[in-house]
Amino acid sequence: MPPANQIPLEEASIDGPLTLRWLLESEECGEFNAHRIARLGVEQAAAPYRRVRVRPAGSFFLATLEGEGRILLDGKWQRVTAGSLFMAPPRVLNAFYAVPGKPWHFSWLRYSEPNYVRPLVGADSPVRAASGGQDLARSIDGLRAEWEGARDPRILHHWVSLVHALARRGAQPPALDDRLATLWARVAASLGHPWTLESLGAEVHGSVEYLRRRCLKELGRSPMQHLTYMRMQRAQALLETTQETVESIAREVGFSDGLVFSRAFKRWIGRSPTEYRHGR
Repeated sequence: MPPANQIPLEEASIDGPLTLRWLLESEECGEFNAHRIARLGVEQAAAPYRRVRVRPAGSFFLATLEGEGRILLDGKWQRVTAGSLFMAPPRVLNAFYAVPGKPWHFSWLRYSEPNYVRPLVGADSPVRAASGGQDLARSIDGLRAEWEGARDPRILHHWVSLVHALARRGAQPPALDDRLATLWARVAASLGHPWTLESLGAEVHGSVEYLRRRCLKELGRSPMQHLTYMRMQRAQALLETTQETVESIAREVGFSDGLVFSRAFKRWIGRSPTEYRHGR
């Protein structure tokens, strides 16, 4: 897998000669508008296939049917395999590409969520779901079959509702045990606190290893990665809704150094805080 600095992270859509795509937009299917679905699609991708979305307007879901690919989420490249369901919140850099020699068959779903709308994928959502990828992909296939066939409005309504319901289920916060639920609620209320892995472990009265295993299983992130994710989500909201300085926001979300915060924000979100605030 190439390091991130070898993949240009500027807005891009590259297909390659062997890529096949089916796409359905909200302008074509009015049923999408009831759920703020912008578009969805099914792709059979092969290198040099690549997508880079710098500041997408809504939550994103990617369900792999066969093969494997790579996706950039939470500031790092991750391997995507059959059955997986990956999710990304709005206005956060995400990118994905096909690995040479490994065809990749997947379905995807993108929402349209202005910053005044509570997004489907939020601060409590996992980066990947333990299950549900195959179900979401099959429901998109069912919608495609109806759209390309009889196109009965009543049947389309049910397929679109099913697609949305499965996406919403995947994005739901996992059913954490009481200790973890209490931990992350406390962290959310005190993001400026200088949390460490050890202090997070102490909050659940368990070992650091227990906390690490549970977070990886339920959230797809390590405890410190999830802490950073929560901080970045809060920072995004503050940049969008207040005129606080970058340095003030940095302190509010737990960074004592504005430069360190800006570097972390750019790695996770894809743009510097100043660029993000001004929509660049």
